Amino acid sequence: NKIPLEYLHRRKISNKVIKQFGLGYALDDWTALYKHLKSLGYKDEEILKVGLIAKRSNADGYYDIFRNRIIFPIIDVRGRVIAFGGRVMDDSMPKYLNSQETYIFSKGNNLFGLNLVSKLSDRKRIILVEGYMDVISMFNHGINYAVASLGTALTEQQGKLLKRYGQNIYICYDTDEAGTKASLKAIEILRKLEIEPKIVILDGYKDPDEFMRENSIEEFEKKLNNAYNHVDYKILIYKKKFNLNDTEGKI
Repeated sequence: NKIPLEYLHRRKISNKVIKQFGLGYALDDWTALYKHLKSLGYKDEEILKVGLIAKRSNADGYYDIFRNRIIFPIIDVRGRVIAFGGRVMDDSMPKYLNSQETYIFSKGNNLFGLNLVSKLSDRKRIILVEGYMDVISMFNHGINYAVASLGTALTEQQGKLLKRYGQNIYICYDTDEAGTKASLKAIEILRKLEIEPKIVILDGYKDPDEFMRENSIEEFEKKLNNAYNHVDYKILIYKKKFNLNDTEGKI
């Protein structure tokens, strides 16, 4: 389908990376997937159980959950597709739609992109970002050690996965207030697991995807080399929050 492919190419994502991540497209149709899976012999309750369809509220029958969206398969470290994320190609909301939790998928136990990191990276570093597109943008620029926490606050289980797959853990969340809060929470979880994370700040850019589209890999390497430890990061946050010209602010 040309429309989603052109959208990905406009965002400068190469065909190699599209294939690597198995990116796809959900048709702009209420029952295309449902009919396709039924034609393959699957039962209604099976398709419902894995969160691909939902029951119509005012009538009999079902409708597809994912429609007219770029599809990101969520793949575990054994190479099995366990869930999906979907992104719109315009400004409609919600921008992202994620598979519900099912008997084969628990958000808090998985990281998007970890299946590729486990295969491709040397495991010296692992970068934690917020979204699918951030991970894909990094791989697109040759940084093959980025993962995302699937739209949830980082969990202890995800922290253990990070510890297993990377010697040095970097947090590179969005630069807005929500990203700052999420970074502070992630720091606490990782430190409980005896991980000393470093925090990458991309001033002037809203997220890693935007930074990677406008800068070289060398510029990103500089940011990594100047990453903050958790104490310096907190000092930086509090300096912005409090007036250091009065005693109360200093305390």
